[in-house]
Amino acid sequence: MMLEVQDLHAYYGKSHILQGVDMCIGTGEVVSLLGRNGVGRSTTVKAIMGEVPPHGSIKFKGFNIAGLPSYRIARLGLGYVPENRDIFPGLTVRQNLMLGIKDPRRPGKWRLEDMLRMFPNLAARADTAAGVLSSGEQQMLTICRTLMGDPELVMIDEPTEGLAPVIVQQVSDLIANIARGGVAILLVEQKLSIAMRISHRVYVMGHGRIVFEGAPSELEANQTVRHEWLEV
Repeated sequence: MMLEVQDLHAYYGKSHILQGVDMCIGTGEVVSLLGRNGVGRSTTVKAIMGEVPPHGSIKFKGFNIAGLPSYRIARLGLGYVPENRDIFPGLTVRQNLMLGIKDPRRPGKWRLEDMLRMFPNLAARADTAAGVLSSGEQQMLTICRTLMGDPELVMIDEPTEGLAPVIVQQVSDLIANIARGGVAILLVEQKLSIAMRISHRVYVMGHGRIVFEGAPSELEANQTVRHEWLEV
């Protein structure tokens, strides 16, 4: 397994957010983490990435990364696309993308030309300040910047939140293209239809724990889990 998480706990102050999360992701696998808002999905990826202090076992490619600083985790090949996008608004699209490169002396699988070819919108605005891009374009830029670091696994947190339907489809297609390129993906997503379409497996989280794990078809057939943990 590329990523193995066992008995993961995390806290915000005295609040016990993650209460023993177990999950794994194989090489080239697309896995979605589903659940209602506030159940701990974003905290899970932040704990894996070192942005929230983790308590438990987190192994990436066999190495224990629990407690390592985020920059060291990233250098091992784990990419992270945060929900708030975190672009540099005063820098151009091209400059934002170049910041994603970890080692300029070693070309990665994804190049600047690839990003601009995949997204004509970004190519047309390559020398425009990123701060004037639309929300959807900023989301694409953030994902592409992460790919420039040549990750083997990317954790993407709520990539379609607040986007227009046509942009949601473009972001969904991008994630599918990334997967076809051999990159494993952990997707935190609110839109069940996207997760069910592109995932090999899905986890459902409730109250800081994993309450379901299986194939999308198994979740589709399990009305009890969907009603109790996903439907509003």
